[in-house]
Amino acid sequence: MTTDIDQGIRISVETMYQESYSNPQNNLYLFSYKISINNTNEFPVQLVKRSWFIKDSMAENRKIEGDGVVGLRPIIRPGGTHEYESSCNLHTDYGSMSGAYFFINLNSEEHFKARIPEFKLVIPYKFN
Repeated sequence: MTTDIDQGIRISVETMYQESYSNPQNNLYLFSYKISINNTNEFPVQLVKRSWFIKDSMAENRKIEGDGVVGLRPIIRPGGTHEYESSCNLHTDYGSMSGAYFFINLNSEEHFKARIPEFKLVIPYKFN
């Protein structure tokens, strides 16, 4: 598990290789990830946007941006947590993701960004 705190937002990520949905002969590797976003601030926040940077081991880089996460713009109260699961496909058996979530402080209406720590996407037997 990868965890980091930025701007009072603790982000934890767990990844899993989805072998049954992958096709290595055609350079298709699917990874799922579970994200936990915990608000350690004294104020409620709303997650309004995300920005992802996805890299694979062949130096293919992608940037993905969008509103909220998995169709939601969750409000996270002080001490509260929002969790969701999603997936990412790569053309190689090793890569990484990182990025940022964009929030609104619901008390002050200020916008701020929290860094998503880089996490690896790797097939389990890659480094054995």
